[in-house]
Amino acid sequence: MLRLLLLLTCTLLPLAASAAPDRYRLDPVHTRVLFAIEHAGFSQALGTVSGSEGVLLFDPDDWSSAQLDVVVPIARLDLGDEKWNQATLARNLLDGERFPQAHFVSHRVEAIDAQHARVFGQLSLRGVSHEVVLDVTLNAVKRHPLPPFRRTAGFSARATLSRSDFGMDAWKSVIGDRVELRIEAEAVRDGNAEAPTVSDPPSTPVDDALQDAADAALKLEQGNHP
Repeated sequence: MLRLLLLLTCTLLPLAASAAPDRYRLDPVHTRVLFAIEHAGFSQALGTVSGSEGVLLFDPDDWSSAQLDVVVPIARLDLGDEKWNQATLARNLLDGERFPQAHFVSHRVEAIDAQHARVFGQLSLRGVSHEVVLDVTLNAVKRHPLPPFRRTAGFSARATLSRSDFGMDAWKSVIGDRVELRIEAEAVRDGNAEAPTVSDPPSTPVDDALQDAADAALKLEQGNHP
């Protein structure tokens, strides 16, 4: 009997170790990206983007198996002022008309401890792709206390990027180059979760109205400075 138990244990352990991570669907209501960027040396302008969608493969006991595929709706950014929203989405900055989404796909995860990891991946923004590293904290993985009581994973993350790396080098005297990101995210376990849909840039020319609005807003801002 003892030999049988040992045999069963040796057989089942590799199977348990190779178990696939759970599949999660990003909750767009409880996921938000906050960005901060220098405003003419006076302050850090703050903006948010809500409504991100994506899929996460995650096992809290094996960070290395985690995979993330997420789309961020850049066109929904909010800086607290409609004119500045339009200026930021103009073609010499985010070019939101042609590229309304940012797309991040992880390719490697390095665990630091049970609650922390570094997630390396490709961020595609404004038609340009660069590696970005997310410093991630796992806040909780547990059954949600509200209906439908689904198992939910919650994370906080931070990252830093250069806007010029993504082709946004306009208005250097007004807008800083360093962009700091803070991300709060929740993901609900869902075995049927599908990868997010990434939109293709339109083949038609961009309307100049967004650019005109951007130039007017930024010139007005410069005119207000002594």
